Amino acid sequence: MSALLRQIPANIPQDIRKIRIENSHLTELPRGSFENVSALEYLWLNFNNITVMHIKSLEYLPALKELRLQGNKLSSVPWTAFQDTPTLKILDLKHNRLDVLPEHALRYLPNLTYLDLSSNQLTIISRDVFYNWPVYQRSQSTEGPLEAISNAVLALHDNPWICDCRLRGFVQFIKSVGPPIILMNSYLTCSGPKFRTGKFFHEVELNSCTKPLTSALETNLTVPAGLNITLTCFVQASPSPAVWWTYALKLLRAFNVSTEPISEDTVRSELLIPAARPADAGNYTCTAANFLGNASVAINLRVVAPWASTTPRGWAPAAPAEPGAHVEVRIAKQTVYGITLEWFAAAAAAAEPGETWYTLLVGRYDAAQKDTIYIGPGVNTYSVTDLLPATKYEVCVAVRNQAPRKGQCVVFVTGSDVSQMEQREKLIHIVVIVCAMVLAVPAGMYACTAEALPGCLARCPSACPRRRRGGPAQAAGSKESTLDSLPAGSEDGLCRPDGGARRPADRAEPGKARPPHRNSADLY
Repeated sequence: MSALLRQIPANIPQDIRKIRIENSHLTELPRGSFENVSALEYLWLNFNNITVMHIKSLEYLPALKELRLQGNKLSSVPWTAFQDTPTLKILDLKHNRLDVLPEHALRYLPNLTYLDLSSNQLTIISRDVFYNWPVYQRSQSTEGPLEAISNAVLALHDNPWICDCRLRGFVQFIKSVGPPIILMNSYLTCSGPKFRTGKFFHEVELNSCTKPLTSALETNLTVPAGLNITLTCFVQASPSPAVWWTYALKLLRAFNVSTEPISEDTVRSELLIPAARPADAGNYTCTAANFLGNASVAINLRVVAPWASTTPRGWAPAAPAEPGAHVEVRIAKQTVYGITLEWFAAAAAAAEPGETWYTLLVGRYDAAQKDTIYIGPGVNTYSVTDLLPATKYEVCVAVRNQAPRKGQCVVFVTGSDVSQMEQREKLIHIVVIVCAMVLAVPAGMYACTAEALPGCLARCPSACPRRRRGGPAQAAGSKESTLDSLPAGSEDGLCRPDGGARRPADRAEPGKARPPHRNSADLY
């Protein structure tokens, strides 16, 4: 008891009939563990750490009558090992981790009178496990008196039984079992599915297993753009199937899918498409599968644009904006490869942050159709990476199905010489952040060159506001020199070493040479 044994001692006397090693550090029963004690009748190895039992670990034990392995860590047992113990009467395996009981498990235990499998992890077993048990077969035989058959005690309680169609045969066996097989506890309870949790076996009626059958109320839908669309499919199956949705052969993300049972053998699966756009049109397939097979149903979705609206470039018309639902967007980080956006929802949107989802539209500035990304609740950052060099991009953020408002879009240009830009990355980062603090996006985007002198960085905040205070006429003219003109290499609004702003090209002095053309990579 409580000895520091890590293996079965090799010097056990040959005439020993009972061995009891408990609360020790045994981790396995290797082959031939007791080959020198063939007279052994009682073997107690309770409350050790045994996880592995070799198929020949009980070899040379023909006289063994009692084997107790309670409180170990066995997840499986080599049941054919009991061919070497034909006289075994008591087998105690309670408080282990057994989760499977194969159909042949009891075939080699013909003289068993006590079997304890309680407090394991058994969920599904077949009734054939007991139909193949010689003790049960003798009880069903009409030959000879029933009184001549010894009783056999069976303990199966405290296991997490899943009471679905796969357990139907076993439940019927438990309901009908009688002497000479005696249940230690006949009130076996269900641990699943949820609607049967806590019910006794004798209270449930289980149906036969069936292959999934899928259906949908509508298989062709036409909806206006901007609406939240829910596609629904129903699945009849037993046991409960796994359900997933695919679109263009791609598996759709799980946070947009909800599946729940609505009856014993029927589940409903719903796919949410927030703020549907024409790009969302196509065939959506709902597929269900269990161990008997699979089935699917396709739903064709057509999204049409409603009345014309003044939504920003690349955005389809959306539902009316929610009052006060506004998003503040800023660049949290930028590299030569892309940017990281961060946004904060205000007013009504921030009132329920755990339920507010966002829509991002990412693409080239001049692209008619941009990539749509749906961001789940609780997330307020997104990184745009792997972008093309020397290209102008636009990223917009909106709450739920709204169209983005002013200030909810970010326009930026990627560099063309990656190696050169990587060397200047730190300088570029500082330039953009400094300018971002003093410039308002609705009044026009301004940029500083990557080759700006350090003194320019200090004077840039003071130079840029002077452009904004130039009056409506000058402000209107500044729009011509925003990022819309970057591919043309505009230098309007750039800082000069002397702290002033460069004069627009159309105001250049007669006869004075124009400044050399700059690639848009020089502008960020």
